[in-house]
Amino acid sequence: MESMKTKQGDKTCDGKHNGSKFAHLTRAHPCFNEKMHDKVGRAHVPIAPKCNIACNFCTRSLNTEEDRPGVASCVMKPDAAIEHVKEVTKEGPIAVVGVAGPGDALANEETFEFFEKLAKEKPDLIKCMSTNGLLLPRYADKIAELGVNSVTVTVNAVDPEIGKEIYSFVALDGKVYKGKEAAEILLKNQLEGIEKLTNNGVIVKVNSVLIPGLNDEHIVDIAKEVKARGASIMNVLPLIPLNKMKDYERPGCEMMEKVRDEVEEIIPVFRACTQCRADAYGIPGKHGSDKHLGMTPQSHY
Repeated sequence: MESMKTKQGDKTCDGKHNGSKFAHLTRAHPCFNEKMHDKVGRAHVPIAPKCNIACNFCTRSLNTEEDRPGVASCVMKPDAAIEHVKEVTKEGPIAVVGVAGPGDALANEETFEFFEKLAKEKPDLIKCMSTNGLLLPRYADKIAELGVNSVTVTVNAVDPEIGKEIYSFVALDGKVYKGKEAAEILLKNQLEGIEKLTNNGVIVKVNSVLIPGLNDEHIVDIAKEVKARGASIMNVLPLIPLNKMKDYERPGCEMMEKVRDEVEEIIPVFRACTQCRADAYGIPGKHGSDKHLGMTPQSHY
């Protein structure tokens, strides 16, 4: 009997979900295919330090010690990032290059410059980026034009009443929004952007941070909404208690598996994420293969 995961995957590969492109990604992208996660590498280039929202669990940092999103050893310029990619692709089986911070990819012009140059220097590499989605409606067409294959959008709530507890503020076009209004603006742009990306042929993965007592019973609602907008796969991540949420509990394995199983009834779930740094490269989570730049911080934001 086919598993629910396989059935959902087949459904996802129909119609506007761009089946052939999704199948290509699952064959080669370690963040889409758990079987490839310890065989194929990726390189994150830390060229995007600025961010335009404030998540209550996020602390961005330049250091060499922490292994988590929002952290890098330095901030690189696009030309330096291209040279870095050339070097690491010589070292091992790097199939994917992405911009994952340490801020938001779309809040930094350097992201677009980097992908323009990468398309000329390394056209065969899979190109991806991560974003909070605030600027997605504005840049979805440009992302597709640049040949970006996949975009990961972090959606932590589809109910603004929950969202207002997760985000301190949203900064858009020179104005700062707070509370429920901020959550409404972010959500509207996330959903509109996901739909626009998928209509442009870009594969969308949605990350959701599971926050016990806040959105743990809400992740299924997120899954339903993003699936309806065209997302192909979800990644449910455990909260790393930091910043204003430092006193929250990190979700245990039982809670994580329960929520992932529920989500998987709706949309395929990626379960092997290592929540890596914005400058990580190599094979995710594989001892001796997963590395980061490890330089003394050169830039600040």
